[in-house]
Amino acid sequence: MAGLRQLAASFVVPGPSGVAIRDRLKHLSAADEKALRLVGDHLGTLASRDLKARCAAGLEHDSERWAGRKRGLSEESSSRWAGSITKASHDQWALARRGQLAHIHGLEAGIETITRRLSLPLGEKGTRRAPGGYRSRQEWFAKTRRLHVLEDRLQAVRADWEAGRVRVVRGGKQLLNTRHHLEQAQLTEEQWRTRWQAGRRFLQADGESGKRFGNETLRITPDGEVSLKLPTPLAHLANAPRGRYVLAASVRFAYRGEQWRDRVAANRAVAYRIHEDIIRGRWYLTASWTIPAVQTVPLHAARARGLVGVDTNADHLAAWRLDAHGNPVGRPLRFGYDLSGTADHRDAQIRHALVRLLHWAGRHGLAIAIEDLDFTAEKTREKHGRRKKFRNLICGMPTSRLRARLVSMAAELGITVVAVDPAYTSRWGAQHWQKPLTTNTRKTTRHDAAAVAIGRRALGHPIRRRTAPPRDDRSDRRGHRTVQAGPGVPRREGNRPRIPGPRTRSVSPDTERTQSTRTSKTVRDARSDQAWVQDSLLLTD
Repeated sequence: MAGLRQLAASFVVPGPSGVAIRDRLKHLSAADEKALRLVGDHLGTLASRDLKARCAAGLEHDSERWAGRKRGLSEESSSRWAGSITKASHDQWALARRGQLAHIHGLEAGIETITRRLSLPLGEKGTRRAPGGYRSRQEWFAKTRRLHVLEDRLQAVRADWEAGRVRVVRGGKQLLNTRHHLEQAQLTEEQWRTRWQAGRRFLQADGESGKRFGNETLRITPDGEVSLKLPTPLAHLANAPRGRYVLAASVRFAYRGEQWRDRVAANRAVAYRIHEDIIRGRWYLTASWTIPAVQTVPLHAARARGLVGVDTNADHLAAWRLDAHGNPVGRPLRFGYDLSGTADHRDAQIRHALVRLLHWAGRHGLAIAIEDLDFTAEKTREKHGRRKKFRNLICGMPTSRLRARLVSMAAELGITVVAVDPAYTSRWGAQHWQKPLTTNTRKTTRHDAAAVAIGRRALGHPIRRRTAPPRDDRSDRRGHRTVQAGPGVPRREGNRPRIPGPRTRSVSPDTERTQSTRTSKTVRDARSDQAWVQDSLLLTD
């Protein structure tokens, strides 16, 4: 079909490369909380200073400057704390650069869309692939003004990109802006200040293989005893030898606890992070480590028994099981979730929906096919114009978090995830599958049909279904066979070849041979009689 973009090939999603587990630090004493806040505030100040130096260096940063920054931080903390701080600064600067590049691409897309629409006549209708002209002269003039604004922004951002300048806020830009809207956030200045200080603390240490329990800075024994190395200015707070502070709380990781104990007992690297939840008034400790890459299943093996096609939507996951030939099996299922409320509530809803989906696929031993969604370039208001409802819809879809959760949870259950190109799945699914799959007792939705289209694309079949011939042309006793031919079979959509022999079961198997050798009762001419006589070579024994 003309005008369609090239579809990307389906692939098996690789498993996660790291693991993170968390536990609450219970029964902390007042002295423990005071020590943690002092250490976090001191290291947070050093981290802010180091991040400023890293951003000022820009593209001219090299190993010598990094060594100088680390030496300066080691004098006020320790060499290991300094290494963790400088690594965090590098990661934050790199993240800001990636966000800056994405902002440039978004501005370029917006400018291209406005320029194209300004070149069209007023009121010209758009197409499915591109919007038309603007509706009125007033809107056309307003968009010319916005075009100049976007061009100025793009010029400024490009200058920052070429110079290596980034703008980063430790603690978060959203929390910083909340300071100017305390009434709307229902916070007092003191409450906001408490959250701001907690967000800017630094209490994380990288692991070291070969060191005792995998970490010399934040050390946790297999029994759960937590101790940390105090920075040099706070060494007077130590309650253990060698400048260490032992907390009264202990940790018990309920999830992956055995794996964590095996690592620390073998002195393998484990990174730790301690943070305070101001809203709940609790302290948490997070342990993380890298894992070897999981050997992915070949794509042909994932397709062997069929799979489950899953369509991602704003409030539910539509799933349908398909066999190896691409035919829907059973009834479609829907796994709903509610994305209103806090971030923790939304995350819990996503996890609950994925658990039900994975358990259903695991019972049948099937892989999961899902779209490789990325709405980075689809959220601009220049692309969708006044369709605010649709923009809010795609902005609310948790594509990145759902994808990360699905991959990690599926790897634990041994379920393969196949990613497919999302192009035209909803449109073609509704066109070819929604009506045929609708019955008197089942109403197939557009999302269910899209799940079938996603599953067929993951299996390597075309989305277009094979249409049965008219009833009078069906030769089988119970109707036309609906088994799908493989994509490599030539002429699979053409007429079936003529097979010698009777076409109905009521005719004797020897009828055609008898009919071929029988002489016609009505003699027409020599050519008519010869037409029914077989070659004599076929009649010899």
